Amino acid sequence: MSGILDAFKLEGKVAIVTGSERGLGRGMAVALAQAGADIVGVTYTPDAAETQAAVEATGRKYLHIQANLLSIEPVEQVVKTAVEAFGHVDILVNNAGIIMRNDSIDFTEKEWDDVMNINLKTVFFMCQGVARQFIKQGTGGKIVNVASMLSFQGGIRVPSYTASKSGVKGITMLMANEWAKHGVNVNAIAPGYMATDNTAQLRADEARSNEILGRIPAGRWGLPEDLGGAVVFLASKAADYVNGYTIAVDGGWLAR
Repeated sequence: MSGILDAFKLEGKVAIVTGSERGLGRGMAVALAQAGADIVGVTYTPDAAETQAAVEATGRKYLHIQANLLSIEPVEQVVKTAVEAFGHVDILVNNAGIIMRNDSIDFTEKEWDDVMNINLKTVFFMCQGVARQFIKQGTGGKIVNVASMLSFQGGIRVPSYTASKSGVKGITMLMANEWAKHGVNVNAIAPGYMATDNTAQLRADEARSNEILGRIPAGRWGLPEDLGGAVVFLASKAADYVNGYTIAVDGGWLAR
């Protein structure tokens, strides 16, 4: 009889991870590889050498696909390339995203559209493309979207980011409702305040950084590896009965 730890193993699985070249994307890609999955990394950059090296150090394979996810044009080819390389896809992690900071009174249409396109529109159509492949395979599958603290809160000076991440939480629930019957689990992770490129401005502002740290019960900024347990869980058989939920990995921020 297999034990509970076996339910977390991802041997033989193939995971597409967008935005895998750095930060949270790299952390999640490496965690999935450590659990046994081969990784298809989708990045805007021409390579993701550090991520590739870290994944291959676990003994797993890494396939790099360069794509500009500001539009949905690459989605079909991403799925096709992954299937051609590995024969199947089992996991999707929608991590790629951007943030624009500006007072709402001055916010531009481009600042709105660019963020909404990559953070919400492309996320939905990546989910759709991979779900079609899951259904075609008849094997079910796992989708993990990356939400945010601003899926729950308003924030300041990031109107399109807040709208997009609130939308990610919403469509995660909707897709879970529709696709659970196919054995497809759709869930999300909402990272707290993490030490990544997206928060460099905040961390550089000593007063703002101290204000944020003062509210985090864990007393520190999160690190990419802090998402490892959550993403492996949601990508694994252990989460077969978890549908449409957004797990906060935030050091207690939302509990404060």
